[in-house]
Amino acid sequence: MTAATHSPLFPQAPDTADAVLEGLDPEQREVATALRGPVCVLAGAGTGKTRAITHRIAYGVRAGILQPSSVLAVTFTNRAAGEMRGRLRQLGAQGVQARTFHSAALRQLQYFWPKAIGGSLPRLVDRKIQLVADAAAAGRIRLDRGELRDVAAEIEWSKVTQTVPADYPYAAVKAGRDVPRDPAEIAHLYAAYEDLKRERAVIDFEDVLLLTVAILQDRADIAEQVRSQYQHFVVDEYQDVSPLQQRLLELWLGPRDSLCVVGDASQTIYSFTGATPDHLLDFRTRHPGATVVKLVRDYRSTPQVVHLANGLLAQARGRAADHRLELISQRAAGPEPGYTEYTDEPAEAEGAARRIRELVDAGVPAAEIAVLFRTNAQSETYEQALADAGVPYQLRGAERFFDRPEVRRATTALRAAARFGANDSLLDDVVDLPSQVRAVLSGEGWTSHPPAGSGAVRERWESLAALVDLARDFAAARSGATLGDLVVELDERANAQHAPTVQGVTLASLHAAKGLEWDVVFLVGVAEGMVPISYARTDEQIEEERRLLYVGVTRARERLHLSWALSRAPGGRPSRRPSRFLDGLRPGSAATVGRTAAGTAGGIERGLAKEASLVAPRRTRRTPARCRVCGRTLTDPGDMKLMRCEDCPSDMDEGLYERLRAWRAVQAERTGQPDFCVFTDRTLMAIAEAQPATPAELSRIPGVLARKLQRHGADVLAICAGQEVSDDGAGD
Repeated sequence: MTAATHSPLFPQAPDTADAVLEGLDPEQREVATALRGPVCVLAGAGTGKTRAITHRIAYGVRAGILQPSSVLAVTFTNRAAGEMRGRLRQLGAQGVQARTFHSAALRQLQYFWPKAIGGSLPRLVDRKIQLVADAAAAGRIRLDRGELRDVAAEIEWSKVTQTVPADYPYAAVKAGRDVPRDPAEIAHLYAAYEDLKRERAVIDFEDVLLLTVAILQDRADIAEQVRSQYQHFVVDEYQDVSPLQQRLLELWLGPRDSLCVVGDASQTIYSFTGATPDHLLDFRTRHPGATVVKLVRDYRSTPQVVHLANGLLAQARGRAADHRLELISQRAAGPEPGYTEYTDEPAEAEGAARRIRELVDAGVPAAEIAVLFRTNAQSETYEQALADAGVPYQLRGAERFFDRPEVRRATTALRAAARFGANDSLLDDVVDLPSQVRAVLSGEGWTSHPPAGSGAVRERWESLAALVDLARDFAAARSGATLGDLVVELDERANAQHAPTVQGVTLASLHAAKGLEWDVVFLVGVAEGMVPISYARTDEQIEEERRLLYVGVTRARERLHLSWALSRAPGGRPSRRPSRFLDGLRPGSAATVGRTAAGTAGGIERGLAKEASLVAPRRTRRTPARCRVCGRTLTDPGDMKLMRCEDCPSDMDEGLYERLRAWRAVQAERTGQPDFCVFTDRTLMAIAEAQPATPAELSRIPGVLARKLQRHGADVLAICAGQEVSDDGAGD
């Protein structure tokens, strides 16, 4: 086994302690054999940090230096803790405790509570939303669901930073928090929330750490009992430690120095939860004699991906940037990152879906492809584009669009309006479908302008806005459509997107992608206002956004595609520009970087040209789309698909259109898909107007993607030529 191997799994445990060290590179071996005193491992992305620390523990156990039951390894997610336990078992180091901070603290709290406090430990509530709601109601403060989530997040931040209610307003301002309500009001809600917990004899997730810290501080005998149990500590992802977790670690450790921490300041992306890299960066100050090892050999990504990642950090500023690690790829050369500019967000989603479809058709497993975006609200566009392209997908770290509570409620409201709309005063004098939908969803929180700031309120609005946009497109594609028709369409879309897709392409936010990796990664929406996000204002916030993009880049093993859109909607003003973080790194930008380990900027330019060729000509041009009849600028996506205004005369062959619709119904029934997954009504109208005679003419019609041309092109051209198409798809 070589150090470049992704997984350290052995068919059987190593026979000896020295065998545990086999296959480690020199720096990993240094980590594994540094078993005395404090150790700080600065590990870049993809450098095998988990491999190094698990082999370190296993080597210490197999060499008789560490007793398994005396080792406590802590990390931040149950998945990471489970992976660590599995690797330790494979290495013959059974009995080592590998847990999250909360899991380890809860276990100790349950054990020592009767002795320290007496009685049983109060009930632990999994979610604090209902308690926050009750506290708000008691104070006669009205909060919607999004605001409840945001206030709960502020309470969590306060507790992990050890901020009491009275100090919250000052602490929030000092930390530059983008608070969802008046700070004094949040402080009042925080205090009421704590009072309510005491009345109901319950504790929350953060109390587990706070109470464990309190007991260990107040009871020296209990602290000594814990320290006699655990003599050696390993902390993974140390850059994500909060002040409260650091305090707990110090109490576990006591006056000893048998501590190994692992982290990378350049991957600090959770400061909004209270995480800070200061503990990692100050480690050598607190422990002057510490052994420091840097892991910079990247076994995950190609030289081309690593070059871009290094370039991003080379432009960074601040304390974390001063301690950045220059990664060195250990893999063979791969393709240059691709950069694609699109006219609008739907075109960007369609372009990504088209490229993914080609990769899947070429044999790349869908599970080895990811689409990463900045906010969860961006997912719906890509869910729809992938569904239209027939590509299975799965969401990670976010609910499916049609599973989101606000979308469920909105769909229920639309269904009720469709049934009883005649008795709804909201719909009085409202004739067209988009206006009806806006009227109904205004009661669910939709407004014509997005709310300021970020957080759950903004995400909720984005979900409702997506439904408004969907209604507009649907009405444009189906003349005379009713609310009832739209509800049926929503149900069909929900069913199509909830098909079993376990092995599908991963859709995830950049935050949710931390700790994961794929062969192919599409980083989408890499534009100013999104990366960095618009509400990132301070230098520290901007730099965290840069680190977030760095995390996204380093998720890719072999192929990386970055893209952005010039406008949000088709026909919109092209006012956006690519992210400032790509300046000097992407082709054509200022101060373009020189040669990479395996190619030049010219190679990147060729990659750009290849990617741009995948975009439909009608989508990539930057001049406004104009009606082919009257010449007016088109802004409605449905009109742009037809290349004419809805009111302008149509030369559509009605008979051909009906034959195409009948054929589509047969295809949809055969594949078990909704009709629109074959071709939308508007695409069929465009075909019936253009009456293409060749594959080239058919491919120029918007909505006829390469995959659909290959699958359905022969049938469509046969129908346009007046030929009969048999049920098995073969023209007569």
